[in-house]
Amino acid sequence: MNIWKISIKNLKSKSFYTVLSIVILALSITLLLGIQQIKSSFEYQMENNLGDIDLVIGAKGSPLQLVLASILHLDNPTGNINYAEAKKLAKNRLIKTAVPISYGDNYKGYRIVGTTDEFYNFYNAELAEGKFTEKSSQVVIGATLAKNLNLKLGDTFKSSHGLVDNAIDVHDDELIVVGILKPTQKVIDRLIVTNLETVWDVHDHDDEEHTNSHEAEHNDSETHEVHEHDNEHHEHDEHDEHDHETTDEAHHEHENHHEEDKEITSLLVQFRSPVALLNFPRKVNESSNLQAAIPKYELDRLYEFTSIGFKTITWIAYLILIISGITIFVNLYKMVKERAFDLAILRTYGASNLQLIKMIAYEGFTVAIIAFLAGFLFVKVGLTLVLKTARLGFKQNIIKTLTFEDGMQVAILVFIMVTLSIALAIYPILKMNISTILSNEK
Repeated sequence: MNIWKISIKNLKSKSFYTVLSIVILALSITLLLGIQQIKSSFEYQMENNLGDIDLVIGAKGSPLQLVLASILHLDNPTGNINYAEAKKLAKNRLIKTAVPISYGDNYKGYRIVGTTDEFYNFYNAELAEGKFTEKSSQVVIGATLAKNLNLKLGDTFKSSHGLVDNAIDVHDDELIVVGILKPTQKVIDRLIVTNLETVWDVHDHDDEEHTNSHEAEHNDSETHEVHEHDNEHHEHDEHDEHDHETTDEAHHEHENHHEEDKEITSLLVQFRSPVALLNFPRKVNESSNLQAAIPKYELDRLYEFTSIGFKTITWIAYLILIISGITIFVNLYKMVKERAFDLAILRTYGASNLQLIKMIAYEGFTVAIIAFLAGFLFVKVGLTLVLKTARLGFKQNIIKTLTFEDGMQVAILVFIMVTLSIALAIYPILKMNISTILSNEK
């Protein structure tokens, strides 16, 4: 007697109820696995990407936006700040390390961050091959980015303006890959890191082209005036000489002024002592046009807000799990009651109570296994679609892969629930009176 084949036939004979049980249970598993994955990913991002960063200083605006943009690189910056002013702040005796970052360009959706060598220390990043940047137009790329875009040492590319991939506003300057980082499982894995000069040069060249076009128009206009005023040639020469001297002076003044006007996106600060967090951020916010945001505080607040949603969805998932357990119990119990005569016949042919219980258990656990696999698949596909819809996708790599422990927690919970449903459903089998059932069958 093949108990397994009988169980499968029973499931097929009640296909509607079988599918209903699978769908309800799969929905519960999807929610439980999805919430667990998002929650663990969120916690991982906060714990691992903060590093030793105690404070972020940037332009006035939303402090949470400043933190998300400067540390997790998930939002747009609040604006730019004057580099000279930031360097003055960095000289404060309370500050151990102050790392400037500047960005506003991307390559195929991956952000290009101009910074200094201390930036790598925040993430304990090490080179897998190549070298760190030594001059303008050189870049070091993260492991995830190198793999996804198949970039190698010596490859060149042109960046696009903005933080979203586009083929319209592409810069003329070519950037060359000189280093590839080892995987860190942190945000730097998806960044293109270069020096500040590269970011400034790319935008300065664009400004120069714009300026040169206006100068060319101005020179054409002057040439036209010369032809119209040949009789005033001498006076015009004297005027040109004076203009040339004035232009030279203005050019030097512009260069000096330009040095002072260098801008960065934000300043990542590490203090010598946590005591500095008590007064320094407040001092910056009150006595300057800059904004100081404490990453841990802002991300903890964000987690508090989102945890309410996590808990709500989790309780909904538990409720659906209970409903699915009741559905499985009802289906199995109904099958036992409706097929009492068939089960009694099996007993007369030598089947034991244990074999009949196995048949019911096979049906229950078959439904559970199919539902678990479907739920796992729904999580994979669902999160992928959500990320693509939100324009985060795998480029941001913010969703952590489900761990074996996370999956096992949900699997054990489902196993307990299905086992309880089966235990209740087999009660009529244990109390079965074969002679009564057979004698009552008409």
